[in-house]
Amino acid sequence: MRGAPTILHLDMDAFFAAAEQAAKPSLRGKPVIVGGLGPRGVVATASYEARVFGVHSAMAMAQARRLCPHAAYLTPRFPLYRQVSDVVMALLHSLSPLVEPLSLDEAFVDLEAGGTEAGVRAARTVGERLREDIRAATGLSGSVGLAGSKMLAKIASERAKPDGLVVIEPGTERELLDPLSVRTLPGVGPATAEALRRAGIHTVAETREAGEAELVRLLGRAHGASLHLMANGRDERPVVAERDAKSVSVEDTFDVDLTDRTRVQLEVARLADRCVQRLRAAGRSGRTVVLKVRRYDFSTLTRSETLRGPTDDPGVVREAAARLLEGVDTTVGVRLLGVGVSGLADFTQEDLFAQAAQAALEEAERGPDAETPEPGGAGPQEAADGAGRPRRWLPGSDVRHAEFGAGWVQGSGVGRVTVRFEEPWSEPGRVRTFAVDDPALEPAEPLPLVRPVEGEEAVGGGQPVTSSP
Repeated sequence: MRGAPTILHLDMDAFFAAAEQAAKPSLRGKPVIVGGLGPRGVVATASYEARVFGVHSAMAMAQARRLCPHAAYLTPRFPLYRQVSDVVMALLHSLSPLVEPLSLDEAFVDLEAGGTEAGVRAARTVGERLREDIRAATGLSGSVGLAGSKMLAKIASERAKPDGLVVIEPGTERELLDPLSVRTLPGVGPATAEALRRAGIHTVAETREAGEAELVRLLGRAHGASLHLMANGRDERPVVAERDAKSVSVEDTFDVDLTDRTRVQLEVARLADRCVQRLRAAGRSGRTVVLKVRRYDFSTLTRSETLRGPTDDPGVVREAAARLLEGVDTTVGVRLLGVGVSGLADFTQEDLFAQAAQAALEEAERGPDAETPEPGGAGPQEAADGAGRPRRWLPGSDVRHAEFGAGWVQGSGVGRVTVRFEEPWSEPGRVRTFAVDDPALEPAEPLPLVRPVEGEEAVGGGQPVTSSP
């Protein structure tokens, strides 16, 4: 059935923050922000309670603190997130062999390849069952979109958020798409949107009405023809299983050649930040930073620098790209700039967050503000650091006390660490304060988000999953 909703898009709701709320009963219903806590830290995920205050992913953590100072600020626990993601992806693979993961918390599924009957009712049944299975297995919610193409399925899941399901039925595509901004369409970035705006094209309807010939004239044959198809609700991109990208890159072409050196430097920094956003969305990091410069005469220069280890730190990528730019003469005019990262690894934001937390700790230890721990982990942090030195603990990290049991670090400073003792299935727990080198306090593995049935195992602590009783 042409146009039948056979493509499913799953997007877990505020994944990192939701996992932290599920693990920490005292934070449920409260604003939670996960990310790097140092001066250069960025927001990885904000809970819906924090988004009300304007906090969003990729925002500078300093700005998030100004907007929502009373939130709980936590460092990420990637081992837990990956364990939960593995469970979710296994559920998707039970629906079809064609699953295309986009990040730890997002994926496309081709239901037709899995034998699902082509029709709205069958697709809705599969989507609802998937949402129920995810909640039973992980305690978390995911939003599901179902449509006849990847583009429409993603739009549907965005409309379903949070914790919902939307099916775009055949024949309703234009009605849905027409009023939306042209930026909704895949492949329309700032440069393309600006070119369309100058031509008086702002919405999907105006894009379609412009016609293929006009779009080709404005954007080139490949881009213009593809955009015309998508404006008509047609997206021919297949679901591709086992994606293994070799690199992540972004580039912009400028209508007027850039000759001002400062402007070129600013554009390179902006492209580096966009590149890192894509890198993080894919749950990856990279070792080699690549700069691409196309001059006024279409000659293209490529420069690269290989780092000591993989990173997804925007500051590191910006600085490497700036160093590469120093060796390129741009005075003759630049028509295209690009920044990419290659040598990809299954390693994400831990390096940035650990470095940022360490920087915050050192900065706080030098100043008077280190004397009072902030609730929710906003103060300097401590984590196990090596023989002969005081142990340091990161906010949100798991601990276990010989007398009081399992808990998590709420904040620390001036040689003290504050711990809240609670478990994912308990009532909100009590807070106690210890010396950072208290021998009864030890780092611990994450607890399951869902309480295991006796004799079975659950998500967390490196174990498989089961539903709650």
